[in-house]
Amino acid sequence: MALWTFLGLAKGKATTSWPRHGSDGQGGLLGMPRYDPAQCTPECRDCAAVCPTEAIAARADGSLDVDYGRCVVCQLCVEACPTGAMAPSGDWAFGVRDRNDLRWGEAAPAAPRDPRRSGFRRSLHIRHVDAGSCNGCESELQALNNPFYNLHRFGIFFTPSPRFADLLLVTGPVTKAMEAPLRATYDAMPQPRWVMAVGTCAVSGGVAGGGYACRNGLEEVLPVDVYLPGCPPNPAAIIEALLMFLDRAPQRVKGGRLGE
Repeated sequence: MALWTFLGLAKGKATTSWPRHGSDGQGGLLGMPRYDPAQCTPECRDCAAVCPTEAIAARADGSLDVDYGRCVVCQLCVEACPTGAMAPSGDWAFGVRDRNDLRWGEAAPAAPRDPRRSGFRRSLHIRHVDAGSCNGCESELQALNNPFYNLHRFGIFFTPSPRFADLLLVTGPVTKAMEAPLRATYDAMPQPRWVMAVGTCAVSGGVAGGGYACRNGLEEVLPVDVYLPGCPPNPAAIIEALLMFLDRAPQRVKGGRLGE
């Protein structure tokens, strides 16, 4: 018997039982900063001044506009905030169907369920395209198929061909060099087809958005059905966003607020 087989039998099952119960593998890790406007000092702009992606901006009425779709989870706002209005948290489950739900304010109206998705709830095939990523998101995507997360247990698989894909998963801000290949991949997918933006770069452009070589995210090129910010989003966040897309898990973020 091979040594790795013996060690595997000795250690037992490695796959987590999450999300039904058990660990999601993200204990103790920092997530999106939690915003509490009640603790803001009037006219204070310390957090907005240090934000590298303008995820925090001042409004005309003196309040702050917080857009988690632009947040790269750098924690600079937490360090700069003098009152605790921006506080560290473990909030990472930020997958949404409507881009406006990543902005602090009123929750976007709930979108009606797409009846076409009902046939894909138990089996979904994904084509991934790197449209200019730094490969941080790719590292997290690779972890989906490790023994702990074991994405296949959900009936979700990556496919090398767009002709067999139901969902196009895109990382990166969409560089101009990748725009044509990205469109060609989308056009090669059969109907019905959907698109998921993974990572802050794909959602809004991230730190490179609007530069000479890239777009401000995927939405400028293709219609997006699922948005998942993060730099990078962890494997549990990606799984939860996929299950939300398949109507197998609720959307936890509404109006920029994470609910349980």
